[in-house]
Amino acid sequence: MRKLVFLIALLITCGCEQEPIIFDGPFFVRFSEQAASAPESELEIIEIPVHYAGPTPESNIEVLYSVGGDAREGVDYRFVSEKGRAVIRRGTHSASVEIELINNANNILESSDIEFSIDNVSPDDIAIGQGDSQIGRTATFTILDECILSGSYTGTGASNASPISNLSVTSFDCREYQLSNWDINIEELGDFPRERTLTFTDNFDNTITIPEQEESTLDDELATIKGDGFINPNDDVITLNIELVDFEGSPTVTIRLIPNVR
Repeated sequence: MRKLVFLIALLITCGCEQEPIIFDGPFFVRFSEQAASAPESELEIIEIPVHYAGPTPESNIEVLYSVGGDAREGVDYRFVSEKGRAVIRRGTHSASVEIELINNANNILESSDIEFSIDNVSPDDIAIGQGDSQIGRTATFTILDECILSGSYTGTGASNASPISNLSVTSFDCREYQLSNWDINIEELGDFPRERTLTFTDNFDNTITIPEQEESTLDDELATIKGDGFINPNDDVITLNIELVDFEGSPTVTIRLIPNVR
């Protein structure tokens, strides 16, 4: 009986087996993503990927593209790779258009676009874009404008404290900012640093106000902080003097935020 059941199951399985579907074209080249964005303070090289859908190429595939949009080359961005041309090397399926963003923050929050369009591919038997609608023939990269003090910083505290890198300063209105972490191994806060955010205000005269606020990571009876600070216009270093209001003697700790630059 068991053999009969097994035989029936085997016949059913064989009867349902389908031939594998193998994609045989048309082969095409397209931008992998049709839209992407980054803030203008981004330090890493931006890659706009182009890929080839087809069998592993035995020779290079040359992709020629044009550039448009309202973002200004040399002002908002610059090319790292060769402008107008990307090469998918033999034995591979992808290449990238590479650009760097130029941080020209001026407290005007207007984003701009770089528009890429594939114009020609060689060998010419490779289609441009995917399908009849040529999906991926174009791609748009949006540069998100930021406020003057926004960006990536390295934080330093007391001379014996280890600096902390990759701190971020962000703002939605270019007046009130949020620092991602102000605990730069501050001795008064204990031996186990934690991530503690801080809100401060730009007074637009190179001075800063830290309004009274409650630090959520501290006990309620120790949570109140406030302070002031200033911006060095020569090197854009931000100095913050943070008063621990509820600590004994209300000590003030000073941290410096050094802009990370390319």
